[in-house]
Amino acid sequence: MIDRLLVANRGEIARRVFRTCRDLGITTVAVYSDADADAPHAREADLAVRLPGNPPGETYLRADLLIRAAHEAGADAVHPGYGFLSENAAFAREVLDAGLVWVGPPPAAIEAMGSKIAAKELMRAAGVPVLDALDPAQVSEADLPVLVKASAGGGGRGMRIVRSLAELPAQLEAARAEASSAFGDPTVFCEPYLEGRHIEVQVLADRHGTVWALGERECSIQRRHQKVVEEAPSPMVDAGMRARLCEAATRAARAVGYVGAGTVEFLAVPDGRFFFLEMNTRLQVEHPVTECVTGLDLVRWQIRIAEGARLPETPPGVDGHAIEVRLYAEDPAEGWRPQSGTLHRFAVPGVDAEFRVPGSYGLRLDSGVADGSVVSVHYDPLLAKVIAWAPTREEAARRLATALSRAAIHGLGTNRDLLVRVLRHPAFLAGETDTGFFDRHGLDVLAAPLADKRAESLAALAAALADAAANRAGARVLASVPSGWRNLPSQPQRKAYQAPSGRIEVAYRLGRDGLAAEGYDEIALVSSAPDRVVLDVAGVRHAFAVAAYDGLVCVDSPFGAVTLRPVPRFPEPEAKVEAGSLLAPTPGAVIRVDVAEGDRVEAGQTLLVLEAMKMQHPIAAPEAGVVRALRVTAGQQVETGAVLAVVTPQEEP
Repeated sequence: MIDRLLVANRGEIARRVFRTCRDLGITTVAVYSDADADAPHAREADLAVRLPGNPPGETYLRADLLIRAAHEAGADAVHPGYGFLSENAAFAREVLDAGLVWVGPPPAAIEAMGSKIAAKELMRAAGVPVLDALDPAQVSEADLPVLVKASAGGGGRGMRIVRSLAELPAQLEAARAEASSAFGDPTVFCEPYLEGRHIEVQVLADRHGTVWALGERECSIQRRHQKVVEEAPSPMVDAGMRARLCEAATRAARAVGYVGAGTVEFLAVPDGRFFFLEMNTRLQVEHPVTECVTGLDLVRWQIRIAEGARLPETPPGVDGHAIEVRLYAEDPAEGWRPQSGTLHRFAVPGVDAEFRVPGSYGLRLDSGVADGSVVSVHYDPLLAKVIAWAPTREEAARRLATALSRAAIHGLGTNRDLLVRVLRHPAFLAGETDTGFFDRHGLDVLAAPLADKRAESLAALAAALADAAANRAGARVLASVPSGWRNLPSQPQRKAYQAPSGRIEVAYRLGRDGLAAEGYDEIALVSSAPDRVVLDVAGVRHAFAVAAYDGLVCVDSPFGAVTLRPVPRFPEPEAKVEAGSLLAPTPGAVIRVDVAEGDRVEAGQTLLVLEAMKMQHPIAAPEAGVVRALRVTAGQQVETGAVLAVVTPQEEP
C-alpha cells in the first residue's frame, strides 16, 4: 500500500492527483521551483520540497532532484503527472531502482512507445493501421504536404506542417530545436499530413492481464497541434467504428505489455478509416471528460493498479456527453502569443465540483491557479480546464459556453472568448469538427472579443461611475454625495480609458435629474458602488461588476468582459522608441540569432527566435531593409517590450 506519494509535476495535474490522494488517505508531497514557491499546488500539499531554479531543465526535468526530494520527504511512491518526465523510461527506471513505487506503466512500455518511429513499426506488426513514417532526407514533391514530428514527447511541440520542399530545411531545424528543448531529444521524422479528426481511446490495464478500452475522445480542435477542445464521445463515431477503435487500442496496449492508464491516439478520415498516431504512456490532460461519462476516477485506478489491484472484468458504460476546454493565458489573435504576469482574479461561476466528477450532470473545474497567482514565462500557459457534463452534447456546449462567458479572469489575456465562440459555432454544434477548424472558419473571426465597441463604451461608463463611488467612499466629508454632484448645471466630469478597440472618453454629470452622460442618451443610473454599477439601458437593467487594480480596470457584464486601462490626466512623457525597432512580444529567452548588424534582410525573414512557455516565437523583419542594430545575443533573457533589433528600409541606390 502506498502511504506517501510525491507528484513529480506542477500546476493543475499535481492538484488533481493530490485530490484523489486525500480521498484515499495518502500523504501528498509537492515539488516546486522558485517561480512556483507560492503556487497552489505547493501550498496545498501536505509536504513540499524546493527544486532550486526556474527553467524546467533545472527543476522539473531533473530526475536526480526529484528522487532526492522523494527520499527527503519520506515518500514511497512517485506519480509523474503529464509532460516533463512522465514519458521518460529512464526516469521510471530510476524511480524503481531507488526503491520507490512508480505510478505509471513499466519502463519497457514507455520505451516501446517513446520513439514514434519505432512505435509505428510495432503497431503495424500488431495489426494496428498506421501511416508510413518518411525519412526527412527523402521527402519528395509527391509526398507533400507532410507533417514534421518529434519522435519523443508530445503536446504539439516539435511539429510543423510543410507544404513546399523549399521550406522543409528551416522547418526541420526549428522542429529539432523545439523538440530538443522540450524533451531533450532532437530526433524528428515526417509523415503524410492529412486533415481529419483526432480520435483517441482511453485504456486502463492492470498487472493481471485485464485491459479496458473506455471509449473514445475527440480532440480535433487544436492550435499549434495542441488540443484546445476535447469531448467524449466523438460526434463522428458510431457503434461499429467505436468497436474497431477500441479493438485497435487494446491491441496496442497488449503489444507493449501496458499497465496503468494510457491513451492510444488515431487520425480518422471522413470515410471511417483511422490510423495510429502515437500512444501516450501517461494520464492525458483531457482525462476528465472520460471520467465524467464513465464515473471513474482514473487517478484512483492508477494508484490502485500500482498497488496491485485487479480491474473488474467489464468496464463501465458511457452516460451523457462531456466537453472540456483548455483555458490558456495567451492571445489567439496574435499568433497564440503566451501571456505572463499576475492573475488578479480567477472565478468561474456555477462550478459543481473541482478535480472530481460532479454528483450529477454539472460543471467541473481543474485549475492550477487562484487569485493572485503569477503565471511564469518558464512553463506552459495553461490556467485551467473547464468541463461540462450533460445528458446531451448540445446541453454540455451551452453550459460550458455560458460559464466561460461569465467567468471573472482579471490581469491576463486569455483564449476565453475564442473558446466561447467555438462552443457556440453552428459547425461545432453540428459536430463538424476536424483539425482544420480554425483555418476553415477564420481565426480572426473566432478570436474576436465577445464584447463589441458598444459593450466597451458601457464598460467605460461603469468604470468611471465606480471610480467616482470609490472616491466618495473614501471621502472624509459628505461621503454620501455622489462624486461630481452639482446643484446647478456645470462642466461634466471627464475620464478616459484605453480599451481593446481604442481610446474611450467618458463625460458625465450627476445632478438633480440623475446621470447625464454625453453619448449615452438612453442610459440611466440605477445604483453605483466601487465594485458594482447598475445601469438602465433602454429600459433594461444591467449589472456591471467592476474591479480596479493598479493601472487596470476589469469590467464583467452580460455584454462581455472588458479590460480597460485608465489614461492619466497628466501622463508622464513616454520614452521614444527608434523607428524600425522590433520589440519582444513576450518575456523569454533568445535561443537563436540568425543575422548580424549590417545584414540586408527580406520582409518576413526570421531575424531571431525567442522561447517562452516552452514554445518558440520567430521574430521576423516587417519589411525589406538593413539590420541597423542588434540589441540581443543568444541565451539572453528579455522582457516584454525590450528592443531586439532595429531594421530600417533599404535606401534606393
